[in-house]
Amino acid sequence: MDRFYLIVEDTTWLDWLVPLGVRLVQLRIKDRPADDIRSQIRHARRTCAAHGAQLVINDHWRIALDEGCDFVHLGQEDMDCADFAALNRAGCRYGLSTHDETELERALSHDPAYVALGPVYPTRLKKMKWEPQGLERVWQWKEAAGETPLVAIGGLTPERLSDVFTAGADSAAVVTDIRQSTDPEARTLAWLEATR
Repeated sequence: MDRFYLIVEDTTWLDWLVPLGVRLVQLRIKDRPADDIRSQIRHARRTCAAHGAQLVINDHWRIALDEGCDFVHLGQEDMDCADFAALNRAGCRYGLSTHDETELERALSHDPAYVALGPVYPTRLKKMKWEPQGLERVWQWKEAAGETPLVAIGGLTPERLSDVFTAGADSAAVVTDIRQSTDPEARTLAWLEATR
């Protein structure tokens, strides 16, 4: 699993940043019509294939399967309606979000490609019902997850990477630090340098 996990909200960002050398990217589309979501997923697949990047589709697992995608990310609510048998039959890997021990146990029972923990640090992305998890929690999650890769998310910056990886994270998922940067391209390159 790549140590840098870029998360973007539409294909405009994906088209801009993936060619810089991003190898793992999640398309996280919210509140769009199904036709637009399908069109964005098709476009993202083409871009990622052209640049050798692994595409992960957030939430929209049914459309992802229809479009031949091989990796999805599911939150806890999405897990309630996801057809894991269908995902497994299609050979579609999945990463699962976790925030507490019960969610982690549930996620690991599905044999995911990775589990995500967040927010590790305070985040500006959205109002979270969970307090920052902290580095001790990252260490605990990695102990529990064992060989399953652990993705840290929430408030990450290149300057915090060393501590996050030392605590046991295998990959750092990034949204806001790049999206709110005055120079997202330069910031992406800084992340790539810091994680390679």
